[in-house]
Amino acid sequence: MSDARTIHLDQPSRSRIVPTSWILSLLTGSLLIVIAMMGWADLGMDFLKASNAKYLLALMLLATIRYVLRYQSSGWQRVARDFCEYVGLFLFISLLGATATYPAAAATSGFADAALARIDAMLGFDWVRWYMLVVDNPWLQIAGSLAYANIYMSPVLLLGGLALSGERARAQLFLVSFWLAALITMLLFLAMPAVGPLAYVWQGPIPYMPTSALYQAELLPLLRDNMLGAVDLGALQGLVCAPSFHTAAAVIYIAMAWQCGYLRWPLLVINGAMLLSTPVEGTHYLVDMIGGAMVGLFALCTAGAIQYSLPKIRASRQWRETRIWQNLTSSSSAAVPPAVQSRDG
Repeated sequence: MSDARTIHLDQPSRSRIVPTSWILSLLTGSLLIVIAMMGWADLGMDFLKASNAKYLLALMLLATIRYVLRYQSSGWQRVARDFCEYVGLFLFISLLGATATYPAAAATSGFADAALARIDAMLGFDWVRWYMLVVDNPWLQIAGSLAYANIYMSPVLLLGGLALSGERARAQLFLVSFWLAALITMLLFLAMPAVGPLAYVWQGPIPYMPTSALYQAELLPLLRDNMLGAVDLGALQGLVCAPSFHTAAAVIYIAMAWQCGYLRWPLLVINGAMLLSTPVEGTHYLVDMIGGAMVGLFALCTAGAIQYSLPKIRASRQWRETRIWQNLTSSSSAAVPPAVQSRDG
């Protein structure tokens, strides 16, 4: 009875599992595009440098564990296999997306800060006042920097929980949504490059330097003039101001954790704190965060719609293959003339 119930509950989610070959093909295509972008922008990468090599070694280790445990389907080995696969894919997407913003920045021109600041004024958001609140409370500086770094802790907890519960379809939904949000963010970045409110709005000496510092204002001109030379994975900096990818990621994290009873409230608190820290630590306008939230929701809905349609796609494919086979067999049988009895009987 319990086995039948388990099969009944798991069947819909199993039918929505994306073939691993599709995901690998998607990421391979993304990698080739980023390599082409790096070549166009005259950017290189020293893979023997320690700060770069450690990430490559981590990816190789995760891939090796995943391969060694590829036939395991129960117990801790299955959990370890799935967790290594999910974290490896997430790490690859994160590094690829962050790297892609560097050649993308080289293709930008101008800055959208004036328009973004005007929209914030229309919304009644005073970034300077928000910043001064953090300046006047040192404990908010510590709490904000820690909360802003949770963009990396939340996915580890989330993917670990999905690996433990064997929810492969939901893990893939998370990964595809994250990839799609990164892609949309980079495309919008091409149209709306900005240096952020710390560089544009704030005047005078800087009493507190947030996590994102002045990297947009410092790195964008260098990349546009082809003066950076190489990308260091160990020193990647956030170059995207609008939309806020931290906000997009937080929306995806909260939405994915909402169906996990034991992770719902912890991740809600963690990502709520990250959102509160984003204007200062990420040096973002409020409109950046609104745009980021829309990107996260769109990525989730799009990835969910694709995954939801997989059973119909599979059924349609099987139907077409069956029809083709029937047509071929009926055609071949019609092409063979019926046997004619001889006069001799």
